[in-house]
Amino acid sequence: MTGLHPALADPALTSMNFLNEIAQHYPDAISFAAGRPYEEFFDVGQLAGYLDRFAAHLRDDLGYDPQRVTRTLFQYGRTKGIIHHLVARNLAVDERITVDPESIVVTVGCQEAMFLVLRALRADDRDVLLAVSPTYVGLTGAARLVDLPVLPVATGPDGVDLVDLVAQVHRARAAGLRPRACYVMPDFANPSGLSLDLAARRRLLEVATAEDLLLLEDNPYGLFPADGAARVPTLKALDERAQVVYLGSFAKTALPGARVGYLVADQRVTAADGTVSLFADELAKIKSMVTVNTSAIAQAVVGGRLLEHGCSLLAANQRERAAYARNLRLLDAGLAARFPRFADGRRVIDWNVPAGGFFLVVTVPFPVDDALLERSARRYGVLWTPMHHFYDGSTPVNALRLSISAVTADQIESGLDRLAALIRDALERPPAARRPGSA
Repeated sequence: MTGLHPALADPALTSMNFLNEIAQHYPDAISFAAGRPYEEFFDVGQLAGYLDRFAAHLRDDLGYDPQRVTRTLFQYGRTKGIIHHLVARNLAVDERITVDPESIVVTVGCQEAMFLVLRALRADDRDVLLAVSPTYVGLTGAARLVDLPVLPVATGPDGVDLVDLVAQVHRARAAGLRPRACYVMPDFANPSGLSLDLAARRRLLEVATAEDLLLLEDNPYGLFPADGAARVPTLKALDERAQVVYLGSFAKTALPGARVGYLVADQRVTAADGTVSLFADELAKIKSMVTVNTSAIAQAVVGGRLLEHGCSLLAANQRERAAYARNLRLLDAGLAARFPRFADGRRVIDWNVPAGGFFLVVTVPFPVDDALLERSARRYGVLWTPMHHFYDGSTPVNALRLSISAVTADQIESGLDRLAALIRDALERPPAARRPGSA
């Protein structure tokens, strides 16, 4: 068979499979690679309770009769979702975002939410997307699938270089292209760990308004600031002109196995015939042709968890937040102990210390590629993610991403011993010994 979509050969679409295969081939390796949530507090026994809690909500709060409760849980459901009202309440409680529940589409994970928005925005060959680089590979891959080119925007001291953003927009328009939106993760971004402060968020919104640009705000990690770090309002909470499409996920905060995400698209869309519709309704049309609807059972379990905690996932994740903050402290201290500063203040390697979230980036004085990752897994028993997977291009990147979300304190210590051994050995190997593809 020949002639498949060219995106299927794109590195962005092969990255996740490659990283998953490495993990499967070396199951005993300590993993700093996966961005999965902490597993210690998972409890199978809670699932039935959440389902019962949501069924009671349908019956007691919404007034559904028994037959309608059964139909809601067992049948195909509303394309835009059956927990949209609870999502709206959660956004109001945790994020101070006030939205009409009808502007919410409940999706199969946040990945589908991205795909729906990008599919809608790609009208013809002139359309392009901007994204702060390095960026989440799932966004890049989804854009490839809908033939939407992604233009990288430089990362600046404030998390995004606004001068470069404006320059990229103007350059694209001068070339006859149409920049539709800019993808940004303002809180503890994947992979960089960087965050935008309040002033930078306000400036970004001003730029978006001036340049008539949508902002696609992805916020999977915003509930997890580390010790002493204050939460900053989301772009959507600050959005007064409907410039922001908000992409949300319950994977990190409720139940990853449910694969439930959502989007908030309260913009008004004017069709060629002059009719006006809600952007969320247009996105629901696409969803109806992609996944039909999101699993009612999965939504019910997530809805029950929301109801169990007064629709506040901030309250529901206090133990997880403490675990992530602890792990971030341990990882920073562990790296510092193994790679102390020289007298002049320099280190052999360097790393950033985010104010929260799941990830930090280690910079090393040698190229980090997939062959080195395979060698790390096979010989040293430790996994991590090469940063080149988050850039668009083949230029070597001398950095790797470490995740603190799915490891214990003991695993951090053992894993850092293994990582330190790998780094020291790599530093001692002469460049000639590092043949392309060598392991």
